[in-house]
Amino acid sequence: MNKLQKIHWHKSFGIMFVLILLMISGFIVAATQINHMEEERGFTTLYEEAGRVADDFEARIQSDREQLELIASVVATYDDLTSPRLWDVLDGYTSVGLMSRLDLLLPDDSVVTSGGETVQTTLSFSEQAALGAHVTNREEDFTDGGRYILRHYVPVIRRGETIAMLCGVIDLKDIPGEIRVKPYSGEAAIYIIEGESGDFIVDTWHEEMGNIWDLGEREMAPGYDHEQLKQGLIHGQSDYVVFVSRTIGEYLYFYYEPMDINDWRIALSVPESTVFANASAIRQVIRAFLIFEVVLFVLYFIWMIFYVLHETGEKQRQLDTISHIYDVENLLFNAHENQENISAALKKIANMVRAELAGYWVGSQDKKTAVFSCSSGVSSLTDENMYYLLEYFRHTDDSFEMDNLEEIQSFLRNKENIRNIIAVPVKNVGGAVAGILYVYNCKRHSGNLELIKSISFSFTMLAKNMRSYNAIKELGEKDILLGLNNRNRYEMDIDRFEHMYEMSLACIYIDVNGLHELNNAKGHEAGDRMLQSVAGQIREKFGVCFTYRIGGDEFVIFVVDTDEAEIKEKLANLTAELVSEDIHVSIGLAWENEDIQVESMIKTAEARMYTDKKRYYEEMGYDRRRGK
Repeated sequence: MNKLQKIHWHKSFGIMFVLILLMISGFIVAATQINHMEEERGFTTLYEEAGRVADDFEARIQSDREQLELIASVVATYDDLTSPRLWDVLDGYTSVGLMSRLDLLLPDDSVVTSGGETVQTTLSFSEQAALGAHVTNREEDFTDGGRYILRHYVPVIRRGETIAMLCGVIDLKDIPGEIRVKPYSGEAAIYIIEGESGDFIVDTWHEEMGNIWDLGEREMAPGYDHEQLKQGLIHGQSDYVVFVSRTIGEYLYFYYEPMDINDWRIALSVPESTVFANASAIRQVIRAFLIFEVVLFVLYFIWMIFYVLHETGEKQRQLDTISHIYDVENLLFNAHENQENISAALKKIANMVRAELAGYWVGSQDKKTAVFSCSSGVSSLTDENMYYLLEYFRHTDDSFEMDNLEEIQSFLRNKENIRNIIAVPVKNVGGAVAGILYVYNCKRHSGNLELIKSISFSFTMLAKNMRSYNAIKELGEKDILLGLNNRNRYEMDIDRFEHMYEMSLACIYIDVNGLHELNNAKGHEAGDRMLQSVAGQIREKFGVCFTYRIGGDEFVIFVVDTDEAEIKEKLANLTAELVSEDIHVSIGLAWENEDIQVESMIKTAEARMYTDKKRYYEEMGYDRRRGK
C-alpha cells in the first residue's frame, strides 16, 4: 500500500513539474505573441495617425485657399495693385493660417511684396496663372535665399481676366508648430515629402531640411529593403518599412501614404522602444505573475488533496440531480403528443430548485403558447415581460437572473410577491430562440442557474419534437405541390363554417378547364404548372386559410363576412389574370347571408360551376370525348 501511495505521489509531483514547464513555455509564447500584437498595433496606429495628420494639414491648406480667394476678391477692386491703401489691408493679413505674408505676382513677372515694394524675380506669371489656384512644391524665398517656403497661389480676376496672382507665402520652419495632431503623444516624427524629388517639406526628426534620398540607404530590418521604400514614395503607395536609425541606433517603424496635395507623401516614424513600451511592461507583469502562479500552483496542489475529499460528497448530490434531470427528459420525450407532461416536468423542476413556480413559454410577435406549473398566489409574467426577455435572448446567449427587489418591481410592474427570477433561452437546432424556461422565488440560489441551463437542453429536444410533429401534421393537411389545404383538411374544417360567420358566407367552386387534355398533350409537368398558376391566383385573391384543393383540378374556397359584389370582382380579376396566361377555369359561386346550410351551398356552387363549364365548352366548340 505504501509503495502504491509513493508511486501515486511521485506521479502527481511529476505532473505538477510538467505543468510548471508548460506554464513557462506558455509565458515565452505569450511574450512572442504580445510583441507581434504590439507591432501590429503600432502599424495600425501609424496608419491612423498619418491619416489624421494629412487630413488636418489638407484642411489647413483648404482654409488658407478660402481666405486667399476672399482677399483676391478685395484686391480685384483696386486699380493700382501697389497702392499703399491696398497694402495696408494686405499687410494686416500677416500670419493668417499657415501664411507668413502675402505677395502679388503681376503680368510683367514682377512681385509686389510687403509694404507695396515691387521686386523683380524669376517667377513666371503666365506659368502660375495657367495652373490656377495651387500650392507650389518647396522653393527658396527670393527675400531670403537660404529659407525654404511654399507659395499658395489664387488668381485675382477682374471682368473675367486674371490681372494678378495672389500668393500666400508659407515658411516651412513654421509648419511643424502649426500641426495640431501629435501622433504617439508627440513621440512620433512627422514628414511631408515630395514624391518625385524626395525633398522634405516637413521633417521633425532631423535638424536640417534636406532630401530623403541624400540621406543614403538605411539598414533595413529583415523582410524590408530600401528599394521598397524608394519605389513606394515615388509611386504614391501606402506601406510600412522598418530600418535602423543612424540618430538613435535602434529600429524606426516608418509608415507612408500619398496626400491629396501635389505629389506629396505623409510619413510618420516612431522608435521601436516606443512601439514596444507597453509590451515590455506587460512582459514584466507576466513574469511576476508567472512566479506568483507557480507558488499558488503548489499551494493549490496541497489544497486539492482536501478538496477531493469534499467533492466526493458533492458528487453524490450531483448524481441525485442527474436522476431528476433524467426524469424530466423522460417526461418531455413524448410531450409533443401529451402536453400534460410539460406541466409535470415543470413541477419537478420547481421541486428541484425549491421554487414556487416554474414555467415554459413559447411565443412570437403574433402568437404564443405558455405552460405553467405554479402555486396559488404567484402571478405569472405578462406578455410584455416575456417579449422583453425574448428580445434580450435574441441579442445575447447569456441567461437572465434578477434578485434585486427594486429591479424586479420595475420589470414586473408591481408584482410584489416575486422575489427573484431565473430565465434561460431554449434554442432550436438552428440556434434561434424557440422558448423561455424560467422559475420564480427560488429558496436555494447556489447552482440553480446552471441547473436550469442544463435542463433547458431537454426543452430544446421538446422544441425539435414539436416542430417535427407539427411539420408531419401539416404534411397530412397540405397540398405540397400547390401550398393549399388538401381534402383531409377540407373534411376536418367543413363543419366549422356554420359557426364562423357573422354576416355572410360564400362558397366558391373552381374547376380548371383543359387540364386532362394538357396532361395528354404536353405531359404532367405542364399540367402542374397550370395548377400552380391557378393556385397562385387563389392565394393572392383569397389567402390560404380557407382554400382547398379537393381533387385533381377542383378547388373549393370559403369566404367569411364579405360582400357578394367584392367576391365577384375578385373572381373576375382572377379569371382575367389566368386568361392572360391562356388558362381557363369554370367557377360556381354560392353566397348567403341568412339560413345558411354549408352542404347545400357547396352543392349549389358545384352545380353552377358545371353550368359555367358547359357554357365554356359550347363556346369553344370543344368535344372532350373526342379531344377536338
